[in-house]
Amino acid sequence: MRLLVVDDDAVFRDELLDLLTDDGHRGEAVPSVAAALARLEHEPFDLVLTDLKMPRQGGLELLREIRHRWPRTLVVVVTGYASVETALDAMKLGAFDYVRKPFRLEQIRAALELARLEHEFEAPQEARRDPVREAGALAAAGQHEVLFLGDPHPAPGPHLTVGAPLPSDPVELHDRVRAFTAEHPNAAVVISGVERLLVDHRLEDVVAVLEAIRVELADRGPLRVGFNPRRVGPAEAAALGAAVTGPETHETLEALANPLRRKVLERLALGPGSFGDAMAAAGLDDSPKMSFHLRRLTVAGLLVHEGDRYRLTSRGEAAVRLLAAAAFLPPNEATGSVAFADRKPPGGGRGSERRREGPTP
Repeated sequence: MRLLVVDDDAVFRDELLDLLTDDGHRGEAVPSVAAALARLEHEPFDLVLTDLKMPRQGGLELLREIRHRWPRTLVVVVTGYASVETALDAMKLGAFDYVRKPFRLEQIRAALELARLEHEFEAPQEARRDPVREAGALAAAGQHEVLFLGDPHPAPGPHLTVGAPLPSDPVELHDRVRAFTAEHPNAAVVISGVERLLVDHRLEDVVAVLEAIRVELADRGPLRVGFNPRRVGPAEAAALGAAVTGPETHETLEALANPLRRKVLERLALGPGSFGDAMAAAGLDDSPKMSFHLRRLTVAGLLVHEGDRYRLTSRGEAAVRLLAAAAFLPPNEATGSVAFADRKPPGGGRGSERRREGPTP
């Protein structure tokens, strides 16, 4: 994985980075929150390891900024000063995990392995689909007026408008969709090759436009977004999928993405269990951390706490089945929105030279 270590202790951060580099990771070390934000502005990182207590700005400020601007970058907080309550506050704000100083290198390695599994889970597993056929099927059903944007594209036909090529500016893409929906109250939109927008624009900007388009199409028709999986990393694919499928699916997937929570769900699939059973299944010896993960699963509606036992809800049982299938929940009906890997990725056009690599082990 590509890592960013943030700590004002030069000896600590450089030694930790050397050890992690020896383990096969790639990364950089910086002394402050400001320096970390400057690197994140220019380079993608899979995970940030940050101290909580630093001069001027601390790890919580960095965590808030990362969650707001780069939500698919995982954050592990490291502290020798803060209490367990402060570390848990960091997790409530969106930290992936925490490690308390002094720690053994094996603890950091375990946190990075869990992060790797989360990134792996977020990679799309759904079979590739053909955007041209998606558009054709929606148009043939006759329920929607379909706008297709991208290459290669189908021939125009009944209920199918072809607006190829894909605009190079996300704002222009949104404007074209708005113009179409203004004329068609039953509009649906299919976008092919959305990764081309990532050549010149930040992932967060593209995601924001896709979310706005999804909202624009609410109560009208579905949004279908295809991307070339050879040029989109797992974290980018997860962000695109979450933008298109909506907040409820996004929250459920976030709950499922953590490998410790998946282990708890798999244990409870065998029958109700105690707090100790959940800790044993997750391999944890940290009670506050286990309580945090169980609350996340409860809030997501995947399990309930009855007396001294936890059990899966019907949604939790469905989630366990989902774990063996796909990272993105498929639409329940033909009208559902979804992001998917193109079955026949385009070989040319903007972005053909750009290849994104997913996290390396």
